[in-house]
Amino acid sequence: MTIALDVMGGDHAPEAIVKGALEAAPLLKSKVLLVGDEKKFSQFLPAQLPANFELVHASQSVEMDEKPMEAYRSKRDSSLMVAAKLVKDGLAEAMVSAGNTGAASGTALLQWRQIDGVHRPAIVSQLPNKHGGFVLLDAGASPDVDPEHLVEFAIMGRAYAQKIMGRQNPKVQLLNIGEEPGKGNAFAKRAYSLLEQHPWFAGNVEGKDMLSKPTDVVVCDAFVGNIVLKSLEGLAELIVDSIKNEVPTSMPAKLLYWPVKKVTRPLRKQMDYAEVGGSPLLGLNGLCMICHGRSSPKAIKNALLMTEKALQGQLVETIRESVSNELGSTHE
Repeated sequence: MTIALDVMGGDHAPEAIVKGALEAAPLLKSKVLLVGDEKKFSQFLPAQLPANFELVHASQSVEMDEKPMEAYRSKRDSSLMVAAKLVKDGLAEAMVSAGNTGAASGTALLQWRQIDGVHRPAIVSQLPNKHGGFVLLDAGASPDVDPEHLVEFAIMGRAYAQKIMGRQNPKVQLLNIGEEPGKGNAFAKRAYSLLEQHPWFAGNVEGKDMLSKPTDVVVCDAFVGNIVLKSLEGLAELIVDSIKNEVPTSMPAKLLYWPVKKVTRPLRKQMDYAEVGGSPLLGLNGLCMICHGRSSPKAIKNALLMTEKALQGQLVETIRESVSNELGSTHE
């Protein structure tokens, strides 16, 4: 297995990306291709490279605020483009990037194209709840979709829940404003009518309930999904910061806080995006792991480990087979 890593993507690139890769190196069975401007990132590498590392030069990089399609057309030797081409040419099986999300998604889509039967790719995000977590998709790739596309998201989400989270026969729920079948706007009602034709569909779920009740897969369009994701991130940071601000500064008083810290430590870990590392873009003929723009070395390390796990579990192949089996006749 070979993973192409966009070393130049992210708020803290290339240093944080290289450091994360070095932390992951002894834990990986895969080869890692470090793609980027060697003059800019080689200073962060040790004199002796890990045995599973290889450097691939790319003279350009895509900035975080660049328009994706303009970058795609004008920067043909960007680290994103070179990494995507490595996958397209069969020299790597996956690409990992903490860079411009739109550019990474667009480049992967245009270079690899969708799996037969999939009309829109979807970013899947693994989120915590009281029952071991769940996955939400689409979390940012396709804001303008038809209700039919949510069925494709559901099938891809089930494959992820099975291969990455170890869920047996995962159930799918539609994010909605109420549990009853007749709830929601016209889009939600149509999506419900399509999803209920499948035995794995478990009805609607409200935002509060997906965090408190047993949940496997939640589907929605990317406009809603991305708002949910970022709202949860902001809430988690607010909770942690609020607790920090209440901690007394004097040492005797700090001792009183230690029991509380033991309780909050698991919560903080559970809400930390770096623990998962990245969110796969599903539905393409290749595996693209999208990382947070502000990814730390820890996040990159975990993203690489997650990517290897997805490759070992043949996630792309499982999605291809699942879509073919469940939607083949309707997509011909």
